[in-house]
Amino acid sequence: MGWKEAAEPVLTRMPSVTRPEGHVPFRRKLGWTAGILVLYFFLTNVTLFGLATGSEDFFGQFRSILAGSQGSILQLGIGPIVTASIVLQLLGGADLLGLDTNDPRDQILYQGLQKVLVIVMIFLTGLPMVFAGNFLPADPAVAQSLGVGTGAVNGLLFAQIAVGGILILFMDEVVSKWGVGSGVGLFIIAGVSQQLVAGLFSWEALGRASGFFPTWFGILTGSNELPSVLTAEGLQALFLGQGQILALITTLLIFVIVVYAESVRVEIPLSHARVKGARGRFPVKLIYASVLPMILVRALQANLQFLGRILNSQWAAMPAWLGEYGTQGNVTGGLFYFLAPIQTRADWMWFLGLTSNEPWEIMVRILVDLTFMIIGGAIFAIFWVETTGMGPEATARQIQNSGMQIPGFRRNPQVIEKVMERYIPQVTVIGGALVGLLAVAANMLGTIGQVSGTGLLLTVSITYKLYEEIAEEQLMEMHPMMRQMFGN
Repeated sequence: MGWKEAAEPVLTRMPSVTRPEGHVPFRRKLGWTAGILVLYFFLTNVTLFGLATGSEDFFGQFRSILAGSQGSILQLGIGPIVTASIVLQLLGGADLLGLDTNDPRDQILYQGLQKVLVIVMIFLTGLPMVFAGNFLPADPAVAQSLGVGTGAVNGLLFAQIAVGGILILFMDEVVSKWGVGSGVGLFIIAGVSQQLVAGLFSWEALGRASGFFPTWFGILTGSNELPSVLTAEGLQALFLGQGQILALITTLLIFVIVVYAESVRVEIPLSHARVKGARGRFPVKLIYASVLPMILVRALQANLQFLGRILNSQWAAMPAWLGEYGTQGNVTGGLFYFLAPIQTRADWMWFLGLTSNEPWEIMVRILVDLTFMIIGGAIFAIFWVETTGMGPEATARQIQNSGMQIPGFRRNPQVIEKVMERYIPQVTVIGGALVGLLAVAANMLGTIGQVSGTGLLLTVSITYKLYEEIAEEQLMEMHPMMRQMFGN
């Protein structure tokens, strides 16, 4: 008996969101998407009961990628989903699962296995977060009022974040089956958009630094003073400090580059085999695998830093070569320092006195980050394309089933696959590496609202694809025959 037969009784009984039996009207899809988005914002504002004040955000700079909110029921965000996806991508890429995602039975097993892995990751991430270190400390006053120990309150905290992790799993499934786009992408857009809006329009009276527009309003009206721009201090304040000029330029540049890269494509001509004059094109975009594989790369880095902080909190005399940590929990030296991604300008601008690390240490860290992101982006892009039905073989089968063919070639899946192999693998690797390079560059230069470069990159690309999907849904709604031609 193979593992599939042994695990089938469990995996097929995992709770799941029922798929719609027929076509879901576009307005209903928008309704489901908007409803889940409202629920997401509501849950990010539900504070954990029993949590003491002064808790430290465990994910830190990774928060914009992993969504969720510190100290809320969605503390874990999409972290368990992404980590489970990494494991499945690696197992699938090594062909250790033996699952054919085109087979309905194997699809059910794959989805059940993903849910099991998400639950496992909730425990592996949530338990150390609550019971190790001081990331989610229990409030002694709550323990005293309930007449229990702090250990029981810790258990209550873990139960709440576990419920939040399971809720976000099913919210993602609802959006994927009944809404527009994916829940993971929607939650990333929601979190990053909040930071961007705050970075542009927030006032100092709200308990945070003023946003870009209020700051410049104060500068122009004379209430905020900047040093003279003729001095080094003035230029630094204008571009890197209060003025945020460099952050604004980087933010706009990322928008422009991603939108342009999404429009760069190789278009393969298609014609319908039975309908004369019916022609189309299959676009192979420069960012063919989308930027979603970049979430996997950053999540892998986040998990490595997660391991380092857990070791630091539990190991009283951790060797200096392994990792050194400051009072704020930030890594300052050792192996985990070199594995930590560059998140802000303060991580590498030693020549402005923003960091105390040696220049050679910073250069090694930048080189490791670039290597990790470029090579990791290319590898995960390949895995993503193969496991999501976007590879040459799956694409050729889809074109064949839709009744289309490539003019000048025989109408045969093997022939179409060979044509696709000229473009898809190469474009996948180039696109994945390019996205990794852009993410590191954006992090190094900084963005408005202290959004990570990867988070901004993801938001722009996901929003662009969401726009394309909405336009496609509207087209299908207006012309139902196209639904029958390209499949429901």
